[in-house]
Amino acid sequence: MSPGQAAHAETNQGHEEREPDYRFTLANERTFLAWIRTALALLAGGVAVLQVVPVLWPDWAKQVVGVVLTLLAVLIAALAPRRWRLVQQAIRRGLPLPTPRLPLLLAGGILVTAGVVLLIEVVM
Repeated sequence: MSPGQAAHAETNQGHEEREPDYRFTLANERTFLAWIRTALALLAGGVAVLQVVPVLWPDWAKQVVGVVLTLLAVLIAALAPRRWRLVQQAIRRGLPLPTPRLPLLLAGGILVTAGVVLLIEVVM
């Protein structure tokens, strides 16, 4: 191992880090950016429901849907960097990728939001 490689190699629980194929790093970055775009879209949806779109719902219903969408945006924006870092570490150490939890969080949040919207539409 050259001195330059030794300077960049770190051990964590016996796994030496190595510089991965740049395509994997770029793919991980694109995935991170897709999560950020998703968070921005959810935030825009929350703002639209709360402020822009003239929905003929009671104020409490608009607030529930808007807040749920905004909370989903906050959670995804907060968890996406952690996911990016964990995947990058696994790639560098040659380990299996961590189990993704963000898709389950997003699907669950959208399912709850859709259920609330359907409930409001049926009741109102």
